[in-house]
Amino acid sequence: MSYVVITDVTCDLPVDVIKEHNIIVMPMKYSVDNKEFTNYADFREQSLKEFYDEMRSGKITHTMQLNSEVYKETYRQYLEKGLDILGVVFSSGLSGSYNSCRIAVEELLEEFPDREIEIIDTLAASTGEGIVALQAAINLENGMSLRENYDNIEEFKLYVGHWFTVESLEYLRRGGRVSNTAAFAAKMLNIKPVLHVDNDGHLIPVFKKIGRKNSIKELVEQFKLTYDPNYETVVITHADCIEDAMYLKKLLLEVFTPKNLIISNIGTVIGSHSGPGTLALFFKASHR
Repeated sequence: MSYVVITDVTCDLPVDVIKEHNIIVMPMKYSVDNKEFTNYADFREQSLKEFYDEMRSGKITHTMQLNSEVYKETYRQYLEKGLDILGVVFSSGLSGSYNSCRIAVEELLEEFPDREIEIIDTLAASTGEGIVALQAAINLENGMSLRENYDNIEEFKLYVGHWFTVESLEYLRRGGRVSNTAAFAAKMLNIKPVLHVDNDGHLIPVFKKIGRKNSIKELVEQFKLTYDPNYETVVITHADCIEDAMYLKKLLLEVFTPKNLIISNIGTVIGSHSGPGTLALFFKASHR
């Protein structure tokens, strides 16, 4: 039976990867100083450079999670075509999107009793979610049934390594992810935190490094400790800091040459919370 893989723009996958693997990506809304935009995967409404420059200038951004009505509207389009759905959803540890999706699916299955819908709480963020969606799409291409794919991804998702660093804790402070005291101290002491996403889908600060280069080197150290060399794809994702992304790539290639190294952008939804200068490394690991 035919089915599709549907995720949302918090996956932060490049457009060419999305198109190559026929991944359906739901857009999300955000605002800059109360002016509303839609974050499409191709950033057609506002360039990332403009968005991050506005953040740097002090403008306030807000994001809007997907509600159950949006999920129903999107999923219904494919169910009406006789297609089943594997939904790949942003971490329930960071957003209420998964719960909204679950409510939508319960209602849709009453409307379409002959269709099948499975949803994955990725417990992942940014291209951690993206790697999960990509693997689901590859499994589909390789002939896995919807149920087989769901079971495979439920196991796979807990082996996606998320390691990232931020230029400033100010944006995480605004979102309540870190305290005012921690953000102030980090700024005064030039501390660059290194964080990851744990098995419950939460952001966890792990290391405090002095200076940007040391924080980037720590991303590579964590890669070295946990990377599964049998998995083809590694993704570097950045929020308008391409020079740092290229420096991370240089360090990474001194350690290992992955078959598929992708450099992607952190979009406006994730970027609203982590801020310009966020740099992340995603890969399949021995454990998160």
